Amino acid sequence: MLPIPMFFQTAAAPAAGAAPGGDLLMSLMLPVGMIVIFYFLLIRPQNQRMKKHRAMVQGMKKGDTVVTQGGIIGRVFKLSDDEVTIDTGEGGKLRIVRGMIVDVKNKADAPAAANDVKEG
Repeated sequence: MLPIPMFFQTAAAPAAGAAPGGDLLMSLMLPVGMIVIFYFLLIRPQNQRMKKHRAMVQGMKKGDTVVTQGGIIGRVFKLSDDEVTIDTGEGGKLRIVRGMIVDVKNKADAPAAANDVKEG
């Protein structure tokens, strides 16, 4: 007689003292665990990045240097509720949507040039 592989065999009957709801609890642990892992690895960090970006864009002021999502670098010329006019140099001005700004560099935040040496 040929042996029957394990995956074709049926599960044995539960023990007499086993709780009837135990299987339901065990079957729900995997999806709940995956949801928790997705929250901490994907959803929460994305929400934190969105908050930082929103604060950065709202804190922008006239004269700041900005980088757009398309890679255009310019100085903030005019601000409105949802648009920013940036001066790209040599008389070029562009109107862009605030959400398309990737980075804001304030004048005060700019580091000193590396070749500036203060002699004392």
